[in-house]
Amino acid sequence: MDPAESVPAGEGGVMPGAHPMQDAVALDGDGHVIAEARHRAADFLARVQAERGIPVSARAMDLTQLVVSELVTNARKYAPGPVLMELRVSGDRVEVVVWDSDPVLPVARAADAGRVGQHGLEIVMAVSQGFEVQREPVGKRITARIALLDDPGGDIAGRNPM
Repeated sequence: MDPAESVPAGEGGVMPGAHPMQDAVALDGDGHVIAEARHRAADFLARVQAERGIPVSARAMDLTQLVVSELVTNARKYAPGPVLMELRVSGDRVEVVVWDSDPVLPVARAADAGRVGQHGLEIVMAVSQGFEVQREPVGKRITARIALLDDPGGDIAGRNPM
C-alpha cells in the first residue's frame, strides 16, 4: 500500500477539495515491529507537515509515537496473528487505529502505585483527546486521537479542563 494513500475528499475533516492523508500497514513478526510502527508514525507526521503544510507540534510527534508503541505492544502481546495499524489526519488530530484478532476488549485497571507495568492503556487514554474501542467481526479496533497542535491556553496536548 502507498505510504500516504489518499481517500476521497469530504472524509476525515480536512479542508474542502483536499484529500486526507493516511498510512496503513500490517505488522507481523517479532518485537521489531513495535519500533517499525513508531518510525512509520514519525515518518507519516513528517510527510503531513512537508506535503500538506499542516503543523505538527513536537509534543504531538512524541505522543503519537508513544500511543503507537503502547497499542502495538498490547496487540502483539495479547493477540495471535498480525496487527494492522492505520494513521490518518482528521481535522486537527491524528488518528492512530490498531486492529488485532483478539475479541477481548481492553479495560483500564484501577490506579495502583505499586503495580509494575501494565499501564499502557491508561497512558493512551491520558494523552489522547479521543479513545474508542470497537468489536469487529474478527477481533477489535482501537482508535486514539491526538491533537496535532499544543493548546495555546496551556492545556496538555489540547485537552479541555474538566
